[in-house]
Amino acid sequence: MPPQRKGPPRSPLALRPPRPTVRLRLALLYACVFIACGAGLLAITYLLVSRQGSEAKTPAPRPPGTLRAPRITASTQHAADLHTLLIMSAITLALMAAVSGVLGWLIAGRVLRPLRTITATAREISATSLHSRLKLPGPDDELKELGDTLDALLSRLEIAFESQRQFVSHASHELRTPLTRLKTIMQVALIDPDATAPSLRSAHQRALATEQQLEELIDALLELASGEQAIEHPERIDLAQTTQKLLDHRADDLEQLQLAVSAELDRVICEGNQHLLERLLANLLDNAIRHNRPEGWITITTTSTPGTATLTVANSGAEIPPHDVHLLTQPFQRLAADRTDREDGHGLGLSIVAAITAAHHGSLQLHAQAGGGLRIEVTLPIRPTTPQPHPAHEPNALLAAKPTP
Repeated sequence: MPPQRKGPPRSPLALRPPRPTVRLRLALLYACVFIACGAGLLAITYLLVSRQGSEAKTPAPRPPGTLRAPRITASTQHAADLHTLLIMSAITLALMAAVSGVLGWLIAGRVLRPLRTITATAREISATSLHSRLKLPGPDDELKELGDTLDALLSRLEIAFESQRQFVSHASHELRTPLTRLKTIMQVALIDPDATAPSLRSAHQRALATEQQLEELIDALLELASGEQAIEHPERIDLAQTTQKLLDHRADDLEQLQLAVSAELDRVICEGNQHLLERLLANLLDNAIRHNRPEGWITITTTSTPGTATLTVANSGAEIPPHDVHLLTQPFQRLAADRTDREDGHGLGLSIVAAITAAHHGSLQLHAQAGGGLRIEVTLPIRPTTPQPHPAHEPNALLAAKPTP
């Protein structure tokens, strides 16, 4: 195979074309605009001078017998003046074009200085230094507005990264607890020299219960991640009908705790993800049942106004500090003692509710009640519909007859 011929090596002193930066393009644009305007002005001046010379009067004739001295005619002198004017104008235009290019370069650099500040700061910012801000000085122009917009973006990113770090930390802790318990159960069963079939069966049952708890936690984390995504294909769902169906499914739990339930469900049609909205309703009901007291009460209402639907779930229970109630929407937050001591929850129920509500462009409000318990209001945007009677208004045989306080 014949050797390939290589071209001559490129000299390190070879001139390379300048990088087409915005500053260079602006400087060239300023120079081109000045050259075009200057050339137009000189052309108009040249035409006016040329026309003035063509309209000059012919000199008066001399008397007969006088000697005619040699002289330059007016037309010849005018042509020479026009030529001189054209040359001087071209030289002046070339000099001023160079000056305008330099001035354009300096002006463009001064105007684009905030952009260099933005670029330098953006290069220094990383996931660990999101607290840095541009804080551009100067007048309130487009560049200042761009800097303020980027500062607001950095603030949101800092909050999101900090929230993500806290969530990962809490999730790791919550996942480690059942895994440690599962490992301990298996190790104790293996090292026991007197292990019998009943003891091993009991260990396996405890291991399965721990595995079930771990599986529920993973499902809750997946639902939280799904709830934070945008709704691509919205569906129509009746909040009242879905709520009534969930109440029927939880009739045994309500009866076991002797909870008095008062439901006033108006027919409300919402658009969104049906699975996520059902999970929202289920989490609200489970939260009201799980964190209630024996022989307590639950009230559920669905109402609608033009453009909005409101779902309200209130329940009795332990007292919650009003100034800390907003923390319940954060992952793995329980606050009250009954919420912390329970093993059948992971502190993700209301976090999932908040994520699903935000994905449906709704609002979530939590209110701590004076006598204990919690009142939650979920407001979702809807399209106006004609209200119709709904079977949910009929008496429900599964609801306890105990009056609501």
